[in-house]
Amino acid sequence: MSHILIIYYSWSGNTRKIAHIIQKEVGGDMVEIIPENPYPSSYNATVEQAKKEIKMDYKPPIKTKIEDIEKYDIIFVGTPNWWSTIAPPVATFLTQHNLLGKTIIPFITHGGGGQGRVVSDIKRLCPESKVLEPLSIYEGGSTDLREKILEWLKKLPIKRGENNEDKRSM
Repeated sequence: MSHILIIYYSWSGNTRKIAHIIQKEVGGDMVEIIPENPYPSSYNATVEQAKKEIKMDYKPPIKTKIEDIEKYDIIFVGTPNWWSTIAPPVATFLTQHNLLGKTIIPFITHGGGGQGRVVSDIKRLCPESKVLEPLSIYEGGSTDLREKILEWLKKLPIKRGENNEDKRSM
C-alpha cells in the first residue's frame, strides 16, 4: 500500500476544500501548512505581500513540520497560484523536507491564471521527486467540482490508501 500525505496551503479556503475531497477519495493523512505569521485578511494586502515575497524568493517561516516524511510515498501538494507560482508557505515546506524519491501530485487553485509555472517550480524545488500531472481549479470550483476531481484522480497511477475503499468505481 502506498502511504499518502495531502499537504496544502489555503488562504481563502478554496484549496482546503479540494484537499478534503481528495482525502475522502484516496485516504491518507492531511496537513495544512500554517505560516508562523498569517497573511492579512484583506485580499489586496495579501496580494501585495505575496508579490513582494515571490519577487524576493522569500520563504516565510511555517509552523507545519512533518517529522516522519519518509513514511509517505505519495504527496499531494495543494497551493493557490500566486503570481504564476506556488504560494511562499508551500515553497517553504518543499525546501524544508527531504522529498527525494517521492511522487508529488500538485493541485492548484487560481483566479484565472491556470497552473502558471507551479509544476516547473515544484520540479525545481524537488529535483529528485517525480511530479505528476496537476489538477487546476478556477477559484473554489463549480457545482461539478467533485466530479472534476474524480476524473483527475482516475488518471493518476496511484494505489489507494489503507482503510479506504475504491470509491472511484461506484
